[in-house]
Amino acid sequence: MKAKIYEGIHRQEQGGMTPTANIIRDAWVFGLIPEDETCEGWTVQGIESLYDKVSDAWMPYGHLASNLPPELRERHARIYAEAVDRARAAGWDPELDEND
Repeated sequence: MKAKIYEGIHRQEQGGMTPTANIIRDAWVFGLIPEDETCEGWTVQGIESLYDKVSDAWMPYGHLASNLPPELRERHARIYAEAVDRARAAGWDPELDEND
């Protein structure tokens, strides 16, 4: 059986507005991986391991961006604003759900 391989944040459906992509963006925010790491080619196990690290990084802040220190809050705002712009350019519409 062939291991499932992640396509990469910039190749993901919905313009990358998915839970997996959020894990990657949060990893960027916390400096767990470089911002140019798209995780393309990663296995499910690699993404799950990254999720665990991201979850641990969020813990001191109650998993709330508003509780981040200024530098991390600004990085979070920038990364997520860029993600929304990229997704909208790719046709993502936040008003539509997966059934529309």
